Order: sequence, then C-alpha cells, then structure tokens
Amino acid sequence: MIYYTKEEMVGITELGKSLGSYLDKVTSNIYSKIAIIRRNKPEAVIIPIAEYELLQKAYDILEQNEIQHLLENRSEEDKEVSHSKIVEIEL
Repeated sequence: MIYYTKEEMVGITELGKSLGSYLDKVTSNIYSKIAIIRRNKPEAVIIPIAEYELLQKAYDILEQNEIQHLLENRSEEDKEVSHSKIVEIEL
C-alpha cells in the first residue's frame, strides 16, 4: 500500500483553486506525488511526467515478458493453426 503525507494530499476543490501551485511542487521535486482526494478517499495521483514515462516503460516490459512467456509455454497443439480454426475465428 502506498502512503501519503498530509502535505501530499489535496482535496479536489482546493486543487481546482491552486492547480499551478501543486504542479510546481511536483515538477520541482518538493513532493514526489500529490494525491487528489474526493469524498475522503484518494481518486488520482499527480506525478512528474518522467516518473509516469518510467512507469509506462516498466509496464510495457512486463506485458511483453508475459506475452513471451505465454508463447514459449503453449502446447504443440496450440502452435498448429489449421485453416478450419482460422475460419472459425473469422466467423
């Protein structure tokens, strides 16, 4: 579970009034993240774009590894694709 300090949490109403200020705090590394609170629970997080891009790359690598694992571990029967199976899929 991820924890947020009091300073890293902002209500959605307050965020609407001071978005620029909160963005400055994240982009200048004063805070590593800002949790947006709605109805007393975190709904979204603002993080620097570099952090987001790093997370997206990590996700893509994990997804590629999972696909590779599935391909490597398919049975011989699964590897053979017959014409009738292709026709079934297209229908």
